[in-house]
Amino acid sequence: MVEYLSAQAIRDYPPYPWTGSPEPPLAVARARMRATGQWHQGQAMGRRWPIGCIALEITQRCNLDCSLCYLSEHSEAVRDIPLGELFRRIDAIARLYGPDTDVQVTGGDPTLRKRSELVDIVARIRDRGMRASLFTNGIRLKRGLLEALIDAGLVDVAFHVDMTQGRRGYDTEADLNAVRLDYINRARGLPVSVFFNTTVFNGNLVEIADVAAFFVRHSDVVRLASFQLQAETGRGTERARDARITMDEVGRRIETGAGASVTFDAVSAGHAGCNRYAMTLVVNGAVYDLFDDRRFIANALAHSAGLQFDRTRPRRALGALAGWFLQNPRIWAAGAGWALDKARIMSRDLVAARGRAHKLSFFIHDFMDACRLEKDRVDACAFMVATADGPVSMCLHNAKRDAFILRPVRLQNGNGMRFWHPLTGGLHEDVPQVTPGALPPKARKGRAKLGPDKMGAASTAASAQERLGRTEP
Repeated sequence: MVEYLSAQAIRDYPPYPWTGSPEPPLAVARARMRATGQWHQGQAMGRRWPIGCIALEITQRCNLDCSLCYLSEHSEAVRDIPLGELFRRIDAIARLYGPDTDVQVTGGDPTLRKRSELVDIVARIRDRGMRASLFTNGIRLKRGLLEALIDAGLVDVAFHVDMTQGRRGYDTEADLNAVRLDYINRARGLPVSVFFNTTVFNGNLVEIADVAAFFVRHSDVVRLASFQLQAETGRGTERARDARITMDEVGRRIETGAGASVTFDAVSAGHAGCNRYAMTLVVNGAVYDLFDDRRFIANALAHSAGLQFDRTRPRRALGALAGWFLQNPRIWAAGAGWALDKARIMSRDLVAARGRAHKLSFFIHDFMDACRLEKDRVDACAFMVATADGPVSMCLHNAKRDAFILRPVRLQNGNGMRFWHPLTGGLHEDVPQVTPGALPPKARKGRAKLGPDKMGAASTAASAQERLGRTEP
């Protein structure tokens, strides 16, 4: 039996409080994994970290209009949240989850914030001992800005490029490789890990193998390729997903593009129905699976729970790995055997590449439809969004985004308590009423552009929840 959250349950589901629990964060995460049946030897959540990552949305504005967009029809009307409130949330994330937490600086597109503010946000995350990742469509992220963000502490940059974005002059995913290559060259040689996000939808499923092959060819710079499955949520005009689009099918197409078998289920990040992760080495253009020995990987995961890698400096990461091996003699034999076996299999390519190898990870994420939120998957969520009151599941946040972005924000400063109005940006002594009006034509995106007479079956997530929120077999 799959238990779906009802419309009322979605409305009532609270964020996890910023005050946290008296139990250590890892213990809390383990309890969540056990309660949802997700605790096993390969589970990273609750073992390596208490949360996969947490998204910090610093703007609701975007300079694209994706056909699969998780934002709200009202997002373009919402002002940028005050910097002081973002700092408060960053500090709260650090207190709740601790150092080395991955914080996604996202939106909307975060590069639409003032440059100085974006740099200050990244620096605040670094100063609190956490890792900042920038999630962007890349249009405004020129090399100079990227360098400034790296100087401020940026660890990862994730470029989102795919056919849902409607970029002019690009008719296929293969055409978009020119954009991807431009972004790769902007980051080339800089101490930052480069990721790419690709939405898999009805219009590009047949090209996913070619997209994966592109990332293999450019694994000297690209460290992770994330494929996110189409979901019926937000303001996007694309709705129902083709039944062929499953994590299994996307995994098979990634393998086709990689030209090798890839193990996606040796290590888990939260719920198995949400995420699948694989790690490979690319040597002389050939892809080698690093997770095929499940027993060794599970043993290594258990013994390396506290190990952290500097993703921006491969040599430093290798040094940390070598030091860990020296401190854990119990896995020397297994580790040496595993490494020697890999070296034997890769020997010809290692010789041809003069010993050079590049790590390339593949990630598949299956977002849930707004009207079909599975309770266990929400409870086991490893990817959260920071709200005023605490972190909340990303899928749950997308399903009721207006409840968060249209809510006045309480600000505490030297002048006492004030309430920030999300539509006007004004400060008020008392909690203001927030009533979104009709957007001007230029600000309408997604379904809002269609008009009420053309939206038809593309109803709002809220009304879909009312119809479909239920328990089903």
